[in-house]
Amino acid sequence: MKPVIALVGRPNVGKSTLFNRMTKSRDAIVADFAGLTRDRHYGDGRLGDREFIVVDTGGFEPDSSTGIVREMAKQTRQAVAEADVVIFVVDARAGLSAQDHDIARYLRTTSKRVLLAVNKAEGMRDAPQIAEFHELGMGEPIPVSAAHGQGVRSLLEAALEPFVFEEDEEDEEQREARAQVIRLAVAGRPNVGKSTLINTWLGEERLVAFDMPGTTRDAISVPFERGGRRFELIDTAGLRRKGRVFEAIEKFSVVKTLQAIAESNVVVLLLDASQGVTDQDAHIAGYILDSGRAVVVAVNKWDAVDDYQRMMLQRSIDQRLAFLKFAPIVHISALKRQGLGPLWKAIEEAHASAFKKMPTPVLTRLLHEAVQFQAPKRAGMFRPKLRYAHQGGMNPPVIVIHGNSLEHVTDAYKRFLEGRFREHFKLVGTPLRIEMRSSRNPYSDKDS
Repeated sequence: MKPVIALVGRPNVGKSTLFNRMTKSRDAIVADFAGLTRDRHYGDGRLGDREFIVVDTGGFEPDSSTGIVREMAKQTRQAVAEADVVIFVVDARAGLSAQDHDIARYLRTTSKRVLLAVNKAEGMRDAPQIAEFHELGMGEPIPVSAAHGQGVRSLLEAALEPFVFEEDEEDEEQREARAQVIRLAVAGRPNVGKSTLINTWLGEERLVAFDMPGTTRDAISVPFERGGRRFELIDTAGLRRKGRVFEAIEKFSVVKTLQAIAESNVVVLLLDASQGVTDQDAHIAGYILDSGRAVVVAVNKWDAVDDYQRMMLQRSIDQRLAFLKFAPIVHISALKRQGLGPLWKAIEEAHASAFKKMPTPVLTRLLHEAVQFQAPKRAGMFRPKLRYAHQGGMNPPVIVIHGNSLEHVTDAYKRFLEGRFREHFKLVGTPLRIEMRSSRNPYSDKDS
């Protein structure tokens, strides 16, 4: 599981600037979920090979009791509860304040690991202004400048030091072993029936084996078997063990959802038929797509809606989840155990598609047939030449196409190629990524 870093501090100390600095080394995924305070954002960050999740919070006033400030404080406390490490951000220019003391007093009661980051400290490493923050009793102040990037890497190194990160390198046998176990996550907003569905799988179908605590958090994965296939359920609904009985607690946590999606091979995106597709559903779907995970859309409570509602729901899916056209849609009732057979079949097909092996000769033949059927558009004096293709990865499948002037291949033509590849290999439920690699002209650096 990715470690979670929460940024906490009073207003206007530079938390959002630090958040942007931490997440800009890769495409930042900032999810502004409906129903949460607008100043609480989640993003992915990377330091070398180490990945982590950053939570940006609004200005924190622990003792506030009214209005929007109280709600922001509530959201900040939730972020601290979810975090593995808290970065307490203070302002070197404004100096120490009574509010900083209030926040420090609160953080000491949480038993969380806290790092003290003194922001806006460019050129002030040994200045007396930094030394005064020792008064907070939160350890050695770390001077940083989020705006200029100074000291941010050292801050992240200190934050990530205790965590053990898995090696990305796997041999063929390890990949085969992982491919045989379907790592399955159930994602969705609160009250769509995640707990009911998980309880149906784990309890009534007697699929429970044992629980395994996560590495950096207390998230739980549950291995189980169905029809001879091995699955591993990645917790998004707050599974906890109580004696020999598993309880599924309906507790929405953005962090747990992002972590579960990142750890999974297949994600079941659960929708509520009676409420349609909401902003939260679209945000979660977008993160699944960005993560490259196979996905099955399960519409729960299908038995509770009439024909008109079903028609409006289908229209809502077509409009708001148009980017998931490759995903199968299964109508279920978790409470009445209806549609679960087709759901399992769709999960297995999506997993098989995500790990499909596509031979180079077949890909190249399909590429040439597609070009003969419809050539790419000419760009100026040149027409892109697509010569051969090979597979560049799995989960999601990646097809690498080599040729000349491929930077001029349009997105529409890439979608055309994607459709041809999908049709031949019967890829369902998984994103398919196409990379274009142009050959270098050996004469480009020489005098004519």
